[in-house]
Amino acid sequence: MRIRPFILSAILAATAASPGWADGAPAIATIKPLHIIARYPIGGNDTGYDYLQVDVPKRHLFVAHATRVEVLNADNGAKLGEIGGMRGAHGIEIIPSLGKGYTSDGLDRAVTVFDRDTFRILGRIRYMGVKPDAIRFDPETSHLFVVNGGETGDVTVIDPVTDAIIGTVQLGGQKLEQIGFDGRGRAFVNDEGTSVIHVFDTHTLKPLSTWPLAPCEEPTGLAVDLAHHRAFAACGNERLAVVDTNNGNLVTTVPIGRDPDGAFFDPATQRLITSNREGTLSVLREVTPDRYETLQTLKTEPGARTLTFDEQTGRIFLPVARAAPAAAGGGRPAILPETFAVLAVGP
Repeated sequence: MRIRPFILSAILAATAASPGWADGAPAIATIKPLHIIARYPIGGNDTGYDYLQVDVPKRHLFVAHATRVEVLNADNGAKLGEIGGMRGAHGIEIIPSLGKGYTSDGLDRAVTVFDRDTFRILGRIRYMGVKPDAIRFDPETSHLFVVNGGETGDVTVIDPVTDAIIGTVQLGGQKLEQIGFDGRGRAFVNDEGTSVIHVFDTHTLKPLSTWPLAPCEEPTGLAVDLAHHRAFAACGNERLAVVDTNNGNLVTTVPIGRDPDGAFFDPATQRLITSNREGTLSVLREVTPDRYETLQTLKTEPGARTLTFDEQTGRIFLPVARAAPAAAGGGRPAILPETFAVLAVGP
């Protein structure tokens, strides 16, 4: 099923003209409900998966898949290629101005560099911290930041022009997760192990503060509203923490689904969305910077825990795989081979 193109300028014009616009938030009538519109089968016997990323102008969808990154056509799911040779592929980042992309390879303690157009591997950056995971480019510093989720509790900083490691931020975290930036020289990193947000200076690479998130526990997904100075931490105990990035104060908490691992904020619609391992998508609206309401809880599939957003179409992509029956004694059930896929969700 095809959907009409999602044009940001049109949405902005429509919402700004709406009589329901207040405090920068669009009227609910202008925000269409989401539903599953396609399933892109990938398959394979490599059952691990994590993040994914859209190269919007190229219409490429990069999907981390254990030992490789699958490259799909974002509009129809057709496989275009793959980037292989890594162990434990986690995060993916694209830097269009340099024509390059990057993956974090958790078991190799490395970052793979690839050509954005041909998917050819250009090199590998080694000797990262333990379990490189989330990876994000910061436009304000033009540096690439790699969050190491293992016991080193640090962030590796890379110059993407030279692909050289230029520094390490020692945060002392117990289980670092996703990273976000405020565009003013500060970065925020969720710490799932201690339920805090670490703050550091992106220029000096020095820690600045630690912000507690209680009653939220085990934060993973992270998003930032730059205009209103808010950070959103998606927590494992079915709460979303809203933090004032000017002072670290906890503004409020909002109910979401259980065990999220992805979050994004769309400034065009003021929507805040988390993807939850239980098999739901929590769709919230920022009414004001201090007040939030639930618009929708969309049933997806169990295990659809991470997400990426396509600004051109308004689609959200979620990787998913079917699991075997739970084993006796507890623990997460094994993932079934040949069931890996990507769900496309949209208005």
